[in-house]
Amino acid sequence: MTLAELAALAGAAGPPDGEALVLRGFAGLKEAGPGEFSFFGNERYLPELRRTRASAVLVPLDFAESVAGVALVRVANPSAAFAEVVKAFLPPPRVLSPGVHASAVVDPSAVLDRSKVCIKAGAIVEAGVVIGDGSEIGAGCFVGEGSRIGRDCLLHPRVTLYRDTVLGDRVRLHAGVVLGADGFGYEFVEGRHCKIDQVGMVQVDDDVEVGANTTIDRARFGRTWIREGAKIDNQVQIGHNVVIGRHCVVVAQVGIAGSTQVGDYTVIAAQAGLAGHLEIGPQVVIGARAGVTKSLVAKGHYMGFPAAPAAEVRKQWVHIRKIGGLLQRVASLEKQG
Repeated sequence: MTLAELAALAGAAGPPDGEALVLRGFAGLKEAGPGEFSFFGNERYLPELRRTRASAVLVPLDFAESVAGVALVRVANPSAAFAEVVKAFLPPPRVLSPGVHASAVVDPSAVLDRSKVCIKAGAIVEAGVVIGDGSEIGAGCFVGEGSRIGRDCLLHPRVTLYRDTVLGDRVRLHAGVVLGADGFGYEFVEGRHCKIDQVGMVQVDDDVEVGANTTIDRARFGRTWIREGAKIDNQVQIGHNVVIGRHCVVVAQVGIAGSTQVGDYTVIAAQAGLAGHLEIGPQVVIGARAGVTKSLVAKGHYMGFPAAPAAEVRKQWVHIRKIGGLLQRVASLEKQG
């Protein structure tokens, strides 16, 4: 596309210089070369912007610098504008190819319109399953008895839904996701770990996306509930009876123990661990590798182990770094004494 076309797609504030410049691809500031475009939205990448070989870069409206040899396109939100423009370079969106593959096994009691859903090779759909129009069940998926899948859902290959799992509309589950395996519940009786039956279910609401190899356990009773618009990354473990609030973001390798409640619009960064039976308030941010051992109700940013307000933890880290110097001073004073 030309630079003028890019500016129009990005909602630029005005026509950029060199409107006829032809762009054939995109990349990050560091990797981009001639004929490619990128974006700049964070001050920490200013050195990379100044060194970039990209032909054009989307920058904030208030960006005042010029960069030699680079056409700057000023927009309100460079990251969002970049995502919008990139769509023009992507392959056409997935188009449903209705039908049931000959190697798929669909129980006769399952409720679905074969002319409006796609079930791929090797998939198994058990008794009493309901599948909404526009949904695709990928190769090798397993949909357990009594499960319900809404409209326009996409299950990538090898997704497993245990019995009675419920999906809303437009849910995306990536390869290897397992919903509804037993919660980890045992009672220690007479020297043995005795299993507690897990008789609840998993409910996933509209517009949720779950990353590859993430596991969400069924409830001991009632439901484990992933609410509308939540986005869950790869290799996350969510325990029984957990509730993830609306539009939360849960990043890779997070572990959340049973019965913890997470409020709306909360962000849990990579490798954080949350103990069970906690309450996490709305709009809380939990930093990477934090260990949450008690409820965090107040809106704010928490980090460290045990997790505490980020400003407090940063002060503690500064103090810890000073300990070596203090010990040397003490040793020097002792020698003088």
